[in-house]
This record gives sequence, C-alpha cells and structure tokens, in this order.
Amino acid sequence: MSHQTAPIELRERLAYSQAEIPEALSLLVGSELIKEAVLLSTCNRTEIYAFSEKPEHAAQAALDFFQRDRSVSSEEIERHFYDRVGVEAVKHLYRVASGMDSMVLGEPQILGQVKEAYRIAIEANTTGVLLNKLFHKAFQAAKRIRTETRIGNYAVSVASTAVELATKIFGDLKFCAVLLVGAGNMGELTAQHLVGAGTASITVTNRTPATAQSLAKRFGGAAAPFDDLAASISRADIVISTTGAPVPIITYKMAQEALRARRHKPIFLIDIAVPRDIEAKVVKLEGAYVYNIDDLQEIALRNREEREKEAAAAEVIVAEEVSKFIAWESTLGVVPTIVSLRGRFEEVAGSELKKTLDSMPEMDEHGKKAVELLAHNIVNKLLHEPSIMLKHCAESGDGEAAKACQILFKLQIEAEEGIEDTQEDIGDEE
Repeated sequence: MSHQTAPIELRERLAYSQAEIPEALSLLVGSELIKEAVLLSTCNRTEIYAFSEKPEHAAQAALDFFQRDRSVSSEEIERHFYDRVGVEAVKHLYRVASGMDSMVLGEPQILGQVKEAYRIAIEANTTGVLLNKLFHKAFQAAKRIRTETRIGNYAVSVASTAVELATKIFGDLKFCAVLLVGAGNMGELTAQHLVGAGTASITVTNRTPATAQSLAKRFGGAAAPFDDLAASISRADIVISTTGAPVPIITYKMAQEALRARRHKPIFLIDIAVPRDIEAKVVKLEGAYVYNIDDLQEIALRNREEREKEAAAAEVIVAEEVSKFIAWESTLGVVPTIVSLRGRFEEVAGSELKKTLDSMPEMDEHGKKAVELLAHNIVNKLLHEPSIMLKHCAESGDGEAAKACQILFKLQIEAEEGIEDTQEDIGDEE
C-alpha cells in the first residue's frame, strides 16, 4: 500500500524500521508460498516484492502476515491493499524505483530507499535468482530515466524552487550566507534546503530572542537581534522572511541601504509571509531578486507540468526495460535443458578424450593440452547455436523445442538445474 491507496494513519502502523525488516523477511520466506522477498518501507509506502509459484495465494499470505505482525484487521487492510502479478509487478517496481509512482513525480530519494531495502534483503538471505535480477534491472531502468529524460531537472516544491533560484543567482551556494527572519515552518524548511545545498552559514532573527536562539542552534548558526534587522540583511546573500507582521518589515529604504552597504552585490529575498513582509517596490532595486509565495508556487507548478511531459518519455523506457526482463525470465525454463545438454556432450567428449589419450602414452603434456582444448572447443562450437535457438524459442513462448531436445538426447532434467543465484551490484547507479 502507498500514499495513493492508504491514509497516513494506516501507513504509520504498517511502517517498518530498518532494524525490524530482517525478522519480517525471515517470517515471510518461512512460509512455503513465498520463496524470495524484499520489504520496502518508507513514509509513503510499505510493499513486499516476492517470488512465488502461487502468486494468488502468496498475496493472501502477505495480507495475513501484516494482520498478525501489525495487529490490523482484514477490513482495515483490504480496503487499501493492492497487488501486482507478473509483468505488472515488474512494471510497478521499475516505476517506484525511478520516482514515477512517488508523491512528488520524479523525486530521486526513492531510488536510494529501494537500494537499501534490497541490500537488507541480501543480508537477510531472502533473495534469489528472480529478485536479484529484477532489482538490478530496476536500478538500470531508473538510471536510464535519469540520464535520458529531464524528469528530475525541475524543482516542484516551494523550498526546492527557492534553492534552484538561488543557484541561478549565485552559482555555487558554498559561500552564501542565509538570514531567516521569523520562525515559520515554510521559512525553516526553505532554509534547511538551502543549507543542505551548501550555503555557508545561517543567521536567525525573531521578535522573541529565545526562539531565534533555539532555531539557530538547530542549524548550527547564530541568532541576531531583531532590532538590528537592517544590518543583518546587508550581511546576507539570501533572506527568507516569514513573520506574521501585518505590514512589511523590510522596506524599500532598508533594502536600498543594504544593497549600498553590499556595494550592490546581489541579494535574494524570499517572502513567504502573508501579508507580505517585503515592500512590493523593493523588486525595482537593481541587484534585488524578490520572490513571494505566489511566485514560487507558480514556478513549482510550471515545473510540475514539465516533469509530467518528461514522464511520457520515462514510461517508454519503463516499458522497454520491462520487456527485456520478461524476455530474460522466459529463458529460465530452458536453462536446465541447456545445462543438461552441455553435460551430456562433455561426458561423451571426456570419455572419448580419455580413450584417445590412453592409446597414445608417448604424447607429451603439450600435446595432451592441445587435444583437450580441441575437444573443449568442439563441444562449445556444437552447442553454441542450439543454445541460442532454445533461448529464442523460449522467448517466443515455444516450449516444444526444449522438450524435443530432452527426448532426442534422453536428458534427465533436475528442477532449477544450472540456474545460478547471483546477487547483483547495488552500487551507486547515478
């Protein structure tokens, strides 16, 4: 379930911390129905990705697990539960990993969260052939979307839009100083984003000195007297104002003097207060870049529209990558046949090789190595085209070729024979 289907109250009850996930995974794969599992839990979603030969029963097993483990009723959970099977499950993971299913379209943080969920599952030893390949390919799909589309290039929140605008004005924010006027939630969030983007320092000023000092401590910054506002503005590159004052507290004259003191070095003023904290005509001053809450929201809205345009191209990439995975999955059924066929050829070649070498005791080691290599190469050459054709037939849904091969060569096929369980790289795909 996710933010699209479940209220926050239920999502909170079904959320798992990283420390809780390994035990939950061991309980999930402890049932006969679920062979592999990854548990993804974020503030916006709790999802189980599983491999099962009986998916319809496995989905019910997952529901039963949540009900027991989190003490929720079937009525509560079934109204908000969704499941995807086969191709749709693959597509869902690819869309989640690439931010296509996020509350903020295209947001990049989810990819790191999916990688972490997969890493925990690997350490808990609850993944195998299918999920290892599936998650590795999901990371590749997310990387393609990041590099081949511009879905992540547009800021879509007020706070991120402010950071984007500040970067356009100053370039590197490393040496920029931020002044937070007032202690409103939006101003605090914007300041947090700016500091996170590399701004050098933050100063907080508020009519209540204790509030300013408390907030400054959180940012590792300093508090300044509210009566010294004009001087504080002149020392700041970025000013975020979010007070509840009934009239503007940053006047045209104050901004003019600040710019003069700065020798007209640009200053970025973000007015998130309603009524506005910054006098309207300040925008006319050269070097003063003023944006109010409506300006930022308008830019964020335009950016969201741009992301939605890019989403169409991203969906095409998802479809392509899903097709590749399904094609790979379809070949798994013939892998045991190919492995058994190779084993039969190598057995025959080994037997004949031994007879030949036993009949030629005078042959030196160099000659023996050459004959062994010859036998090995012949086997590889003979099996190359049949192996490719068996996989092509499997991809097209034709299972008769594998059956015919088994009959012709009297092959004994063991379940899951030759399918290696390799854990894919989960390094930084960015």
